[in-house]
Amino acid sequence: MPKIEIDKTDRKILSILQADGRLTNQEVAERVNLSPSPCLRRIKNLEESGIIRQYVALLDPDKIGLGLLAYINVRLEKHSDAPAAGSRSPRAGFAASVANWPEVVACYAMTGEMDYLLRVHVEDMEHFSRFMMETLLRHPAVLDVKSSFALQRLKDTTALPLL
Repeated sequence: MPKIEIDKTDRKILSILQADGRLTNQEVAERVNLSPSPCLRRIKNLEESGIIRQYVALLDPDKIGLGLLAYINVRLEKHSDAPAAGSRSPRAGFAASVANWPEVVACYAMTGEMDYLLRVHVEDMEHFSRFMMETLLRHPAVLDVKSSFALQRLKDTTALPLL
């Protein structure tokens, strides 16, 4: 996919919206020294081009009872993406399953010895154990998992660097 060109004003708009997506167009326009109409056009262009994917509310996991953060490396049994007739590949099956597991908030296909990295938010170790034993390890394509737990949050941002 080709890189979409954005100028200094677009970058400033994006920076402002990454910090607070609830600002009104008027407030954003004032901060970038534009009148509201051209600012709104720029924001609409950023949305339509897919640079702005969506607007969300970011929740504090601790305050909603999801106090344990785990990272799980997953290795699948088969690396072939060519499934037998009438079935889907292990990777496709795993991806479809992960999409339905609410504990998994992020999943990345990885290089190296493991195939996927999952970021998982759960209530506590008991919840983590249930997720592992009843969900993840029961998936037919999963061969091996390695888990790590976050002890302390040093940085946690959704803001991308706007170089």
